[in-house]
Amino acid sequence: MNLTGAARLAGIIGWPIAQSLSPRLHSYWLNELAIDGAYVPLAVRPEDFSTVVVGLQKAGFAGVNVTVPHKEAAFALCHDCDSAARAAGAVNLLIFRGDGRIEGRNTDAPGLVASLRAELGADVVSGKPAVILGAGGAARAAVVALQALGVSEIHIVNRSRGRADRLAHELAPKSNIAVFDSKDWPRAAAGVALVVHATSAGMKGAPSLEISLEPLPKSAVICDIVYNPLETPLLVRAKKAGFKTIDGLGMLMHQAVPAFAAFYGQEPKVTPGLRKELQEALSSGK
Repeated sequence: MNLTGAARLAGIIGWPIAQSLSPRLHSYWLNELAIDGAYVPLAVRPEDFSTVVVGLQKAGFAGVNVTVPHKEAAFALCHDCDSAARAAGAVNLLIFRGDGRIEGRNTDAPGLVASLRAELGADVVSGKPAVILGAGGAARAAVVALQALGVSEIHIVNRSRGRADRLAHELAPKSNIAVFDSKDWPRAAAGVALVVHATSAGMKGAPSLEISLEPLPKSAVICDIVYNPLETPLLVRAKKAGFKTIDGLGMLMHQAVPAFAAFYGQEPKVTPGLRKELQEALSSGK
């Protein structure tokens, strides 16, 4: 559709950004709802992040989504944040207010909750332990999501013990969190109902996650928040080993709903048609 001078503008900031499906996702809803607007990908180096955000705000953008590696930097820029963002210490949605203030939200956590509930049901992991691989912004959102799902304890495994310890210290008051070194993976994996992979390992162009699945119970569900490729090497291995797997596309779609509503003023729906559109985009590499 043609844009006018009144078009609502938004986008996504990351480094790199070429692999992001968010422009395709939001464009699908813009066309479906016949909205005069555009959503653009913006490749921004970490050292330029704050300058670009201020520039976009002055240029009249309604806001931007934020992806790796900027989510914690985005949190630091906000004047106001929602509870999920404060709990995670990370932001994936910046809304530019008319009074010049920047509002930060974390829709990753509710997006992951919605995706897991859609795949597993409301209470399937309630009262059971889970493990998170990673300790960055996505892992922080995963902790908030698992708290909302009622898991009994959260095991965090990360290459950098210091970063994982810091995450646990900041979020532990609201949940039973234990940190494990990579070499202690067998102990971390024992008896868990759910594994959430929350690093960029396995993303298109990035090295895959090398971790043994042997210590996990066969009943464990393995969720990878990476969606490009849709079947990461971790999920391919997990499927071959007989585990139930959940890809990152559900989380991507559900976390985008409140962002789209904030940017364009209408709440879209997550539908099979949208998933098909995104799967085709991944298959074609576009």
